[in-house]
Amino acid sequence: MGKAVNNVEAEELLRDLAIHYLSESEGLPQELKINMQDQLKDLLAAKSPLKNHPVDRVKWVPIEKVEANDYNPNNVAGREMALLRMSIEHDGYTQPVVTVWDESRQKYVIVDGFHRYFVCKNSPDVLKSTYGCLPIVVLDKDASERMASTIRHNRARGSHSVGGMSSVVFAMLENGWTDAKICNQLGMEPDELLRLKHITGFSKLFENAEYNKAWTTKRQLILKKEAAQKAAQNGKS
Repeated sequence: MGKAVNNVEAEELLRDLAIHYLSESEGLPQELKINMQDQLKDLLAAKSPLKNHPVDRVKWVPIEKVEANDYNPNNVAGREMALLRMSIEHDGYTQPVVTVWDESRQKYVIVDGFHRYFVCKNSPDVLKSTYGCLPIVVLDKDASERMASTIRHNRARGSHSVGGMSSVVFAMLENGWTDAKICNQLGMEPDELLRLKHITGFSKLFENAEYNKAWTTKRQLILKKEAAQKAAQNGKS
């Protein structure tokens, strides 16, 4: 077992690390300093007792490594966008943008915070103040879970459009999510989900206008087709 470290020793260790960092980063370009700080934060975050909370590890990444998703139903009026820009210009970034890492795109895809990203990307003064970087946190989520996270963030603030919500719910149902799972994950009532189905015309896919538990999802159809093909191949062998 390793030697236990008391508070005084821990403070001395942190002081030594800080002194070493300051000496190593002296005279380096700001972009390299930011990169060094992020590497140091990675080392600390790996051992943090709060590492399960994404906000415990805020990363500053180049703005070009971040991109918007194509499913966020949140809308912000021009006046609110202007106020957001003013807030960031005067107070700096007080909230990171929530993202997931998309391996296929090699990009951080936004789950929540598109407007904070938009301000940084389109405001030269803000972009200059962050040295071309955006503060983000990263979630570990798959595609459908990303959508659910976006909706939860929007609904918690009371900001989402019905049309956008309907499209997201439609996509989740096509991916095989049950009504119960959607309601539980998005904090929705069954009646609200049913209204969204009617808005998108989704309910027309049912044999009766209200509800049919025998409806087959797109995912189930694909699985049935694959099973039939496999059975046919086995029959030939």
